Amino acid sequence: MNRDFPVYTIENECQDCYKCVRHCPCKAIKIVNARAAVIPDRCVCCGECVRVCPAHAKKIRSDAARLNQILSKGGTIYASVAPSFPGYFKNITLGQLASALKKLGFTGVSETAHGAQLVSSAVHDYLKTVPNGVYLSSACPACVRYVEKYLPNWSSHIVPFDSPVISHCKLLRKTYGNSIQTVFFGPCAAKKNEADEKQDILNLAVTFVSLEKMLEEKGISLKDEPESPAELALGPAEEGRVYSFEGGMNDTVRSGDCNTRFIAVSGLEHLQKLLSGIDPASIKDNKIFIEMLACRGGCVNGPVMDDTSASVQVVANTDLLTKRVSSVGREVPVDIHNAYFKNPVQSSQPSEEEILKALASVGKFSKADELNCGACGYNSCRDFACALIVGKAETSMCHNYLRSNFQRTSNALIKYIPAGVVIVDDSLRILESNRHFAELIDENTLAIHDSLGSLASIQLDQLIPFTDLFESVLANGGEIEKFNQPMGDRIVNISVFSIAVGKTAGAVIQDVTRSELQREQIAEKAQEIIRKNVLTVQEVARLFGEHVAETEILLDEIAGSYSGKREKEKEKEKEN
Repeated sequence: MNRDFPVYTIENECQDCYKCVRHCPCKAIKIVNARAAVIPDRCVCCGECVRVCPAHAKKIRSDAARLNQILSKGGTIYASVAPSFPGYFKNITLGQLASALKKLGFTGVSETAHGAQLVSSAVHDYLKTVPNGVYLSSACPACVRYVEKYLPNWSSHIVPFDSPVISHCKLLRKTYGNSIQTVFFGPCAAKKNEADEKQDILNLAVTFVSLEKMLEEKGISLKDEPESPAELALGPAEEGRVYSFEGGMNDTVRSGDCNTRFIAVSGLEHLQKLLSGIDPASIKDNKIFIEMLACRGGCVNGPVMDDTSASVQVVANTDLLTKRVSSVGREVPVDIHNAYFKNPVQSSQPSEEEILKALASVGKFSKADELNCGACGYNSCRDFACALIVGKAETSMCHNYLRSNFQRTSNALIKYIPAGVVIVDDSLRILESNRHFAELIDENTLAIHDSLGSLASIQLDQLIPFTDLFESVLANGGEIEKFNQPMGDRIVNISVFSIAVGKTAGAVIQDVTRSELQREQIAEKAQEIIRKNVLTVQEVARLFGEHVAETEILLDEIAGSYSGKREKEKEKEKEN
């Protein structure tokens, strides 16, 4: 986890679904121990992975702590608010937002759209002077970085001007002094790269999400702020407010005196399709300007925006705030010139031998094995193999390979387990079973199994008498165990368990007939021994009883004789 980079992963929350890999236009994601990590050198910070992550494990760096630090130190601090704010802060006016920002400690609040208007004016004048060819906008930092890294031959065709936010910050510094600090608020992750690289111009870029949380923590409610427009630094912007929508920039640049065809493309995958494989020098008979936007539909669909941020209602509200004028002829009082250079991603193409070896590691030995299902996140099995070679992927990402391994393992377990195994669907039709199960039924069933290789599709109630156990488990889930159940001429122990409630259930049936017979035999022998012991005891008791009686008679006789003799002796003594 690299929290210094604008986009990162919270590893403990990553659910190894590979959706980020699947949607990343740069494949700037590597999987380590089933967890996705961003590769900074390859990432352009478009934020698409943040948008699509179902577990919300992908995050955009907050920078709230850095903003609090800037505000705590005081000084002169200006906020640059992106024109997409109506899509995030719905039913909140720019005046309310400005009032809230000033409560946070900002000296002034201004619209990034001012910088957009400067860029549009400069682009129009530039297009009038350049020869035919294809020219790319510089407004979206994610697109600019993508071209430099992945379409490097087109880098020199990016118009040589700053982005709107850098242009705006330059204008603020010219107006209010170079000692001021500037903070951008918007829906974009790529703006953080601009802030990191040009801190002498843009001190910090913060998302609308972080701003909203900060306002909540400070107890500031936007809806409770006064609706009357607050005073805005540089005054209200005009046509630059439509930059947040696809085609908005073109509307502000288009005119009849630059002989240019204006088109807009949004989404990096669409930009790749538009420019990939084309020699820029091959287009020389006409002049084309391409407004590039990384987010489909424009900045209103930035990675922190919700599904309603680009609704027609937001478009209508933005339009009401925007003057329908062109930026053509606007004065550009600051130098916004910039240059863009090739910065291609360094990568080597693996050899065919390496690719085949990597494919074999996931059980793909022929073209027929290459399903290109895309579950791993890559467009083809060969692309996945290349990712394996460079350490960006793991074999466990191949669902087909995992499923095949699981199937082989489960088949082996079912086949060789020393008990009957059967799996049925919700209609008690057998899906899978082993030979031991067929043996438990009868010889005819065993013959069918050996002939067909399985008992699949046979109704379970035709074979066993206790299907009620399966019906109960299918309906309620859980597990039911029954011991010493009669099954034909056998005695069995049964364990029926749920696999998918209401859909599939399985059972393990163990033949315990022999052990039960042995147990009965042991019980019979024990009973026989006990019976003999009882008889012996009774005989001993009888004999002992007879002996006691005889002894008692003898003793009585002895005692009586002794007693009579003693009486006679006493009488004789009296006479003497």
